[in-house]
Amino acid sequence: MFLSMNWIQDFVDLNGLDKVDLIHRFSLSTAEVENDIFFKGSDISGIVVAEIKSVEEHPKSKKLHLLKVDTGEQELTDVVCGAPNVRVGMKTAFAKLGAKLGEIEIAPRELAGYTSYGMCCSEAEIGISDDHSGIMEITDDIPNGTDLKSVYDIDDIIFEVDNKSLTNRPDLWGHYGIAREFAALAGRELKPIDVKNLSDYDNLPKVDMKIEDNLCQRYSCLKVENINRNISPVNMRIRLFYCGMRAINFLADLTNYIMLEMGQPMHAFDSRKVEKIRIKRFEQPFVFRTLDGVDRNIDSDTLMICNDNTPVAIAGIMGGLDSEIVDDTTTLSLESATFNPVSIRKSTVRLSHRTDASMRYEKSLDPEMTTVAIGRFLKLLETYDSDIRVVSALTDEYAFKYPPVTLTFDMAFVDRYTGIKIPSETIVKTLSSLGFKVKLDGDTFTVDVPSWRITKDVTIKADIIEEITRIYGYDNFDINTTRSPLYPVRMSDVKNDEEKIKDILVKRYNLHELHSYVWAYNDELKTLGIPVEKNVRLANATNPNIETLRNSIIPTQLCQVKQNVSFASEFGIFEIGRVVNGLDENNLCVENKMLAITLYSKTTPVKDLYFKLRDILAVITDDIKHKTLSFKTAEPTHSYEHPINLNTVILDGVEIGRIGIVHPVVQKNIDKKAVVVFAEIDINKFAQVKNSNIVYEEPSKFPSIEYDLSLDIPNGVFFENLAESWKDVSGEILKNVIIVDTYDTDTVHRITIRFEFSSKERTLSLSEVQEIIDKITSNLNSKGVTIKNQ
Repeated sequence: MFLSMNWIQDFVDLNGLDKVDLIHRFSLSTAEVENDIFFKGSDISGIVVAEIKSVEEHPKSKKLHLLKVDTGEQELTDVVCGAPNVRVGMKTAFAKLGAKLGEIEIAPRELAGYTSYGMCCSEAEIGISDDHSGIMEITDDIPNGTDLKSVYDIDDIIFEVDNKSLTNRPDLWGHYGIAREFAALAGRELKPIDVKNLSDYDNLPKVDMKIEDNLCQRYSCLKVENINRNISPVNMRIRLFYCGMRAINFLADLTNYIMLEMGQPMHAFDSRKVEKIRIKRFEQPFVFRTLDGVDRNIDSDTLMICNDNTPVAIAGIMGGLDSEIVDDTTTLSLESATFNPVSIRKSTVRLSHRTDASMRYEKSLDPEMTTVAIGRFLKLLETYDSDIRVVSALTDEYAFKYPPVTLTFDMAFVDRYTGIKIPSETIVKTLSSLGFKVKLDGDTFTVDVPSWRITKDVTIKADIIEEITRIYGYDNFDINTTRSPLYPVRMSDVKNDEEKIKDILVKRYNLHELHSYVWAYNDELKTLGIPVEKNVRLANATNPNIETLRNSIIPTQLCQVKQNVSFASEFGIFEIGRVVNGLDENNLCVENKMLAITLYSKTTPVKDLYFKLRDILAVITDDIKHKTLSFKTAEPTHSYEHPINLNTVILDGVEIGRIGIVHPVVQKNIDKKAVVVFAEIDINKFAQVKNSNIVYEEPSKFPSIEYDLSLDIPNGVFFENLAESWKDVSGEILKNVIIVDTYDTDTVHRITIRFEFSSKERTLSLSEVQEIIDKITSNLNSKGVTIKNQ
């Protein structure tokens, strides 16, 4: 938001003070000021009021005119001008020889055979508007030769405040609220705002107005006739332009001017089109065309201003095209209102349309300002158009009032919070300058919070301490080192496991850690042939590409793999992130933290890549939990999962995740020549499994015996099924069983298993080992497993 020091000085006398220093103090105490401070008009000089005395067509040009201009000197000045609006008797802004317009210095210049001894200027060339359609027309009665900067507020200091720092200060969205802060900082008096006494019109009939929905907190209105002025005063247009607004017409400019001055948005309806004002919502959706000519879809939650049953404006956002103020408007119905801030914010999101008015309404405006703003509007309207006539009494319906806030605290409370001694007189003066009513009884302060601060800002005693200290100056505090005990924080089991997993994946397997958002990206997933699954969606999402929350990280990683296939022939990525699986009984998202791993390769066979990923999971589990994983065939539930090669990962009897191969269609969309495998593990379930104790066993001093069996495995039989064959027959001498080789074709599934036997007490004989092997082979045969000769 741009602010004008000239405008601020209408309400507080800052003469003799360093304005730039005050702006910096304001930044430290109240709201963040952006780095650039603009000194408007400082690069302009030598511009005077001049009158065009004659106009002749240029003999060699259809666009140029030969003018004689009265600049207040004895002789007329010859000027060549190409503006289309020049005419005899017109007064304009004239840059004399030696004048400066930014980096341009005016000097005699020949144009199409004629010398021009100066330049007639447009408002854009002077820097007071963006209008460059013609030269500036001055309608005020000003003597020729008068320096333009002496009659108009061209010289000004403009600074910009970061809107985010004003979120909790709705009173600072206008120059008058800012002036109050400057008055407190400078120790100067804040001037009361000059308003019209609205009680003068109490004998007139009231406007037909009714609030029919509690989303409207207060609605004040009044009717005015016989408005003759169409163009705003120059100084008003300059201030609007410097503060980032475009001049439209007098009435529209005046409502914008009041909004920038007081922070209270207003709207002026053409009274010929608005007779019965009703504030309400509609049950059925409809299309409404706003002032900017855009058709907008209005739903049942959007509050509307209506002429009886006909909508004429979106409450708090923008008026309708059919009821706008036009050049021939001479009667108006003036609106000044406040609305539920949450409703306005949600409506702007639904409509994807945020305006200067809605930004203010979203911040919880003070309802007490509605009538003050109307009084100010009438005062300015009467000043610049003296023949106006008020034809109604103030019609005001106050549906919602913020409860008053009174805070009581003592001097000890202030001392304890600030750590310094601030005199009670300084506290009273500071709070009073900010609009608080303060009573001091001994060491006890009783503070009534003003209406413009109770809407969302000052509610507890600590807020009062902030008001005192920020005006007192944080730089006036003594710098002391705080002493407080620091205790080590023990990380949770989940966090510990996360860090260990990351170390293993990065240090041992060179995987790349990625971080992504929680959205299911519709456009990216569509290119891979993965539909976005039904899940929790954002209401009023402005971007349909990110309206659904993901229920798995794997689709996100597949998109990331797709984006990186051209950079390497083989790589792996992982992420520990969150997914959402529906809503709970309290209508809150059910969040789960997941570990997702995806491996991509153009060189490794799919089987080897799959077992590599299985080994990664096994190593993680063994290193952290000191346990082994088991796997079970799973049915696909997501479109990216392979219909056959998919397994559930089981730890300690608990299903903790899935491991699988990407569906052939999705894999083809990623890279036809590559293979992709994935795994997704529930981190919380993994962390909840208790770690096994590490048991150390002294190796035997007697030699061990190793015995290999090559087995042909029928379909549907897994290694974990085979383990039952030796579990109960091996006794204590079978120390280890491992797979040493595999061989797979379409018809043959063969593995070689190595059995290791040893004893701590003696050397084993081959016969006792063979006896156990015989029992094992017998059990294997009963399962349909064929033993090949060794």
